[in-house]
Amino acid sequence: MKEKMEDSEFKNLKGIEYFDFEEDFVEENMRCIPMIVRFKMDAAGIKLKLAEWSKFTVEERIQLALQNCGTDSEIKAYHHFLSEIIKNHTGNDATILTIDTNPEWGKVNTIPILLQEKLIDCNQTINILQWENLSNLQRFALIKLSKESHESKNLRIALKEFGL
Repeated sequence: MKEKMEDSEFKNLKGIEYFDFEEDFVEENMRCIPMIVRFKMDAAGIKLKLAEWSKFTVEERIQLALQNCGTDSEIKAYHHFLSEIIKNHTGNDATILTIDTNPEWGKVNTIPILLQEKLIDCNQTINILQWENLSNLQRFALIKLSKESHESKNLRIALKEFGL
């Protein structure tokens, strides 16, 4: 029988949006990067590998989850902080991503095609009002869970958690 890992440092962390379904995101005996950090990394234009994440201290991970990343100056500071801890722990420069200035999760009047297709595959539906009422991070998570690299099981769990 598979032994359950203890709760992550994010489970009861005040000041962030963290989802229960993320507690099951384990790869190579390492918790995956939480959606809140992935959301901010996309905004800051940095790709973080699980191997890099695994080298960070708990304090650094918590700071990445809590640090504001909304305004231009906050995004720049987040980019700098994340780049520095990647360099400090790995000796490598951060992998830079192109920043999407019009992300799918921000389009509240349209459910992305990729998500619609995945919902059909899962025998699920959501309507535009439900989509609009989700938080930015919830929409972001559903889009990430719609990518081919994710199992439909995780999407179903997230939909249930989001009341869909």
